[in-house]
This record gives sequence, C-alpha cells and structure tokens, in this order.
Amino acid sequence: MKPYSPAPLSGAFTYTYILYMRKIAIQGEIGSYHDAASHYYFEGEDIELLCCDTFEKVFDEMKKDSNVIGMVAIENTIAGSLLHNYELLRDSGMQIVGEHKLRISHSIMCLPEDNWTDITEVNSHPVALMQCRNFLKQHPNMKIVETDDTAGSAKNISQHQLRGHAAICSKYAAPLYGMKILEEGIETNKHNFTRFLVLADPWMAEDLSDPKKSNKASIVFSLPHSEGSLSQVLSIFSFYKINLTKIQSLPIIGREWEYMFYIDVMYNDYTRYRQSIDAVRPLTKQLKVLGEYKEGKETLP
Repeated sequence: MKPYSPAPLSGAFTYTYILYMRKIAIQGEIGSYHDAASHYYFEGEDIELLCCDTFEKVFDEMKKDSNVIGMVAIENTIAGSLLHNYELLRDSGMQIVGEHKLRISHSIMCLPEDNWTDITEVNSHPVALMQCRNFLKQHPNMKIVETDDTAGSAKNISQHQLRGHAAICSKYAAPLYGMKILEEGIETNKHNFTRFLVLADPWMAEDLSDPKKSNKASIVFSLPHSEGSLSQVLSIFSFYKINLTKIQSLPIIGREWEYMFYIDVMYNDYTRYRQSIDAVRPLTKQLKVLGEYKEGKETLP
C-alpha cells in the first residue's frame, strides 16, 4: 500500500491509502513459466494474472484494457525465437518496458496415488517435450501427447483425475494442483533460459521504465532491396559503439525477398545511442523503437 493524497485535517495530516494490484496478461495457466517470470519481475508487488490460451489473447487483453501489462516469451536459448510474437508486438503498438531471463527447469509430476510404474502417458507443451527428449527416450513406454500449456497439463490431470497420466512443467505447479513430483531437472540441456518481454501501452511506459536510465533497446525496420543496405546500418551502430546483441529477420508478406529486421542493442551512453538512431533512420524504412529498458536479470530455479 502506498500513500495517495495527504490532506490537512484539524491541524494534522491524514493519509488515504490505496491498494494497487497490477494486472498481468500471460499465455498459460497459473504455475506456468510465464507466471513465474511475472512474479520474479514484479517481486514484492501484488499482481493479478489474466491467463490466456494464446499469445494473441494476451495482446487482446492489453488492447481491451490499457492498464494491463503483458508478459510475453520472445526467445529460448535452445528452441530459438518465437517469431510470431515479434509480429504481434510490432502490430500491437505496445512498448517494451523491461525483460526477464528465467532458467527453465522441467519436472515430471502425476497424481499423488500414482508412481513410475503407473505412468502410461505424458502431457506437455511441444517445446517442453522437445527440451526433455533424452529423458523421454529413457521411458519409451510413455505415450507422448502435446498440449497447449505446461502447467495447463498438470491442471487438466488434476481436475479430471487422470490416473496414469503425467505432466512435464515447472515444479511450482505441483502444490497448486495437488500433484506429486516424480523427478526434477529432467531437461536435456541445463543451460536452458527463456527471455520474457514486459509490455505495456505507451501511456504507461514512462511509469514503468525511464528511457534515460536504460541500457538496452529493441528496434525494428525494413531496408531498401539494394546491395550493402544492412552493412551500412551495422557500420553506423559500430561507429557509435552500440553493441548488437541480437538480429532477427522476418520476411515481409507480399513483398518478395524483403525483410523486417528486429535488432536488440546495448549501450552505456543514452545520448550516443539516440544519435545512432537518428543516423540510421534515413537509411531505413518504417524504423520503430519498440522499447528502451534495462537489461533483464537472470533467475535460477
């Protein structure tokens, strides 16, 4: 709770307190990795989660209510970029105000009455199943079934009391849905991180992130279909000592061999960074700064 407005009353000050709860739209259920990233990023704050089936619905929630903040996965160190989310972000007009990097550690869980010998089917999101490929090879008798969400798999097994079914998801889902963890850390690669973007309506952006205190920015632009157009842009960033940490190209539908370039840059001088943007703008088309924010922390499970 925080003071809203002090008002003099009979020679003293009276403080009126309000309880502010942030609304966060996520893809997935409570107990999912999006849930964990939201709580880590807004640590110590009261948040209300709006659970959505798809990323499209996450952006719909933000459009319906400009107070809603979005927590959206954008890339994974193993599975790569979530390309469709780049398009959703650019088309939405939302702004990046922060990021969080979450270590992804998968657990396999089942109903309390079940044990290893009872499990005949394992359910999870296809990316999580892919990340546990070596573990699943060791259990060839388990039927693998893809679902829309990791934590949603645990919720479904719990709600419908599906004996013999197991879910692969975050260990944090187990107590939420009354599940029993059979084994933790079953992912093949232990250096498995997902990067999440914190998104907000532009009117909220300054309240959530001060650009002048930023050290990272995400930019999108297209280029003329001419020789050396990309190298010229990269040379300018190099001249201004701007560090490119990611570059992702996506084809422009209906315009053969033309691409949108999504670039993440880091800097230690905000003024010099803005000068670099001014310098590359005449060489690009449709340049848009998607957000200026602080580099995200990494959280281990």
